[in-house]
Amino acid sequence: MKVMAFNGSPRKKWNTATLLEKALEGAAAQGAETELIHLYDLNFKGCTSCFACKIIDGKSYGKCIVKDDLHPILKKIENEADAIILGTPIYLGSMTGEMRSFVERLLFAPLVYTQPLSSAFSRRINTGVIYTMNMTERMSVERGYGVLFNSTETSLRMIFGNAETFCCYDTYQFPDYSKVVMEYMDPAKKSLRRKEVFPDDCRKAFEFGRRISTKA
Repeated sequence: MKVMAFNGSPRKKWNTATLLEKALEGAAAQGAETELIHLYDLNFKGCTSCFACKIIDGKSYGKCIVKDDLHPILKKIENEADAIILGTPIYLGSMTGEMRSFVERLLFAPLVYTQPLSSAFSRRINTGVIYTMNMTERMSVERGYGVLFNSTETSLRMIFGNAETFCCYDTYQFPDYSKVVMEYMDPAKKSLRRKEVFPDDCRKAFEFGRRISTKA
């Protein structure tokens, strides 16, 4: 069993990365081999609309033909991964640009334009997405973030089989709030939540990883 996790945050030691590490610890506790990849370390772009992945009997049918840093990663997912976990903070109401580009490349190539839509991916694997955000859960509902969560989960389920979403709300955004203009949020409340709630989020991420690491 191999579980691969992808960090869509530019920060390698903050909320998103920490939760991904906890999820991988949960997977490892189930006996899985784990790997964490930081997308911001890679040189790649989103889908280029070349449609090589859609040519009937083409050598790249169902696979992305673009040769960049993401190419060997996508091959490893295809050939080795039994489960994948995506992790991204919410930036301006959506996933980060790096994660969005990754998702385009991950999902579009195996998407088959049948009626109904189907998948050219060779296996069924478990997938999961971890979102971190500065917003409270109530604020995320008011701003319609559920549309993003549901859309991504639906697409993952269509291509790979199983999908699950875990959201971490009201995160501690800055290491030192005294150095930034912050009237919108209460730094004291943020700090308290970081101490009292985030450890429980880490526990939930651990259990999330355990679930993801069961066979699809």
